[in-house]
Amino acid sequence: MAIPSSSAHQLLFCLLVLVFTPFPSHSADPDPLQDICVADLNATFSVNGYPCKPASQVTSEDFFFDGMSKEGNTSNVFGLGVIRADVQTFPGLNTQGISMVRADLAPGGLNPPHTHPRASESGVVIKGKLLVGFVTTDNVFYSKVLTAGEMFIIPRGLIHFQLNVGEGKALFLVAFNSQLPGVVTDATSLFFTTPPIPNQVLTKTFQVGDEVINLIKSKLAA
Repeated sequence: MAIPSSSAHQLLFCLLVLVFTPFPSHSADPDPLQDICVADLNATFSVNGYPCKPASQVTSEDFFFDGMSKEGNTSNVFGLGVIRADVQTFPGLNTQGISMVRADLAPGGLNPPHTHPRASESGVVIKGKLLVGFVTTDNVFYSKVLTAGEMFIIPRGLIHFQLNVGEGKALFLVAFNSQLPGVVTDATSLFFTTPPIPNQVLTKTFQVGDEVINLIKSKLAA
């Protein structure tokens, strides 16, 4: 039986509230010692985070962020547009142990296999159809195709991806239990380091020749 449009919107709103309501006791970051600590991104030092900027310089604008209202740019090799709302783009998140990401995927677009070393990830599909999957440390692969209103969870540090398998654009929102979860994308981390990983390591790892490694690098650089 079809769900009435108003009921579907109410259900999606409830899911969003559940996904993005912060739970400080479950944060991957240390608990805050004061109400607010807006990050001073211009500080010359930091110790496992950012120092607070002086209270006299804090304004209401420090606690609001409109960056995620805009669609991400998907004009790249992966068809992926990501807008981060973490402590480096939204300083009011400093010491709060949370952050978010908006991800837009063009038709056939991919958020390639990657990990977040400092956070677990929960997300909800807003538009489109996504194949979401992750791999455990026992090399077990879990995946499912999701549509608007459906949620997923990615345990901390595990390799995962999101692939747009629908006919149109896709959009999903993600919440992390860290102000700066970090991201290690397998492809770029292996083939675009500074300085570069020696080809000898990569050819031995993947059991291929130099020509294949160089082709991969050229494709990713396109």
